[in-house]
Amino acid sequence: MRLAWNDLGTPRADRAEGATVEFGGFPCTVLPQRLASTFMLLPEAPCCAGCIPRNPLAAVEVFAASPVPIAGQPVSLTGTWRVLRDDPAGWRYQLRDARLRSPPGWAAVSRRGLLAAGPLMCVAALAGADEPLASSQRAAQARRTIESVTTVDMHSHAGGIASPVRMRSGQPFGAVAAPMRQGGMAAICLAVVSDGPTHRVMPDGRIHPYRDPQPGELHAYAELAFGRVLDMARQQGLAIIADGAGLRAARAGTASVVIAAEGADFLEGRIERVDEAFSRWTLRHLQLTHYRVNELGDIQTEPPVHGGLTDFGAAVVRRCNRLGLVVDVAHGTYALVMRAASVTEKPLILSHTSLRANPPPGSRRISPDHARVIAATGGVIGVWPPATEFPTLTALATGMARMVDVVGVDHVGLGSDMRGLVGPSIFPDYDQLPGLAEALLGVGFGPGDVGKLLGGNYARVFEACMA
Repeated sequence: MRLAWNDLGTPRADRAEGATVEFGGFPCTVLPQRLASTFMLLPEAPCCAGCIPRNPLAAVEVFAASPVPIAGQPVSLTGTWRVLRDDPAGWRYQLRDARLRSPPGWAAVSRRGLLAAGPLMCVAALAGADEPLASSQRAAQARRTIESVTTVDMHSHAGGIASPVRMRSGQPFGAVAAPMRQGGMAAICLAVVSDGPTHRVMPDGRIHPYRDPQPGELHAYAELAFGRVLDMARQQGLAIIADGAGLRAARAGTASVVIAAEGADFLEGRIERVDEAFSRWTLRHLQLTHYRVNELGDIQTEPPVHGGLTDFGAAVVRRCNRLGLVVDVAHGTYALVMRAASVTEKPLILSHTSLRANPPPGSRRISPDHARVIAATGGVIGVWPPATEFPTLTALATGMARMVDVVGVDHVGLGSDMRGLVGPSIFPDYDQLPGLAEALLGVGFGPGDVGKLLGGNYARVFEACMA
């Protein structure tokens, strides 16, 4: 069976699932290679090594049985056709166990096929000028990269600070500063969980609210939680970042924290408490919602109530812009994010999630369109490391690369949700940071872009929010 580019997206291509098909186009890899076993097939020769499609119907992922020449010439391949139903980056078709039917130079793809496939987007930033590093060089390059930039985890509960039991019983903190210094993590956004007393893991394996808070309860809980974070910072020698200069000063070995809140529930509808948290607790990173639908808006994991961001939520965004707080829209619905983007005068953060083409109801993952709203503000999306989704550091690096495919390398970061994931993490502590840097180098990012992904992008947004 032979398929053409103008078949993509039609029932003919979708019915070919599992069939042996012939398909042709121009092979393309992100980094320059003469031969490759894994590559993208495009309808027209790319303008550069990093030219990849914006439209999922404009490329086919190929997994070849043996290396294929990447020579700027079209090829004809045969292989097993696969139709992707839920690829995280939105791609739709693969050709597996592919073999050359005709050598490079096979008859060109028609212009009609190109137009049917849709536009291309050049992301040469991924290709860059850097040659691929040999595996023996990656460890040294990873360490040099970590030491040359301000590495930042955009969302963390390290030290066990998120547990209401720990908060109220005064249990000892877990080690935070030591693994940060060992791994080279310069700064973490250390988040209290302001709705912590009102939610828990339910029989469906997910976190849901199980009761409404009493008046004043969540503000009182926040006082305890922020106090504990500041105590831990003092005990472990963690520098508290209050402004752009403080973040710029953070480097591998310094171990610094940005005080953050996951959920603005402690405001309890009172806007002046934003100012209080800013001055009293050095709050500099505020996530609007968490696991309960609060006064600010709707959340991804519960049915919507407000239709997105409320007027009070919009007022909080504006107050954060004025004071100099990072606004984090993690856990918020797409409608909430859309309104927040229309209100804010500063870049937004979505600190911890991952990409999925069509997230089902209740999912914490986001669609490509959801991600693009954040990027359009100049903001950053943090990719998280659940082991159920990313079983290896290389898989996590690939997940970050897929997010880069959608929004660009300037808009992606790391949000570990450390000590906050329901299940196991592939990034369980900060001594794993060099391994992640190596993995990012291994999937094709140059050192400069690794620096952006591991903190440079967040640092840019943080300074913009402080301005």
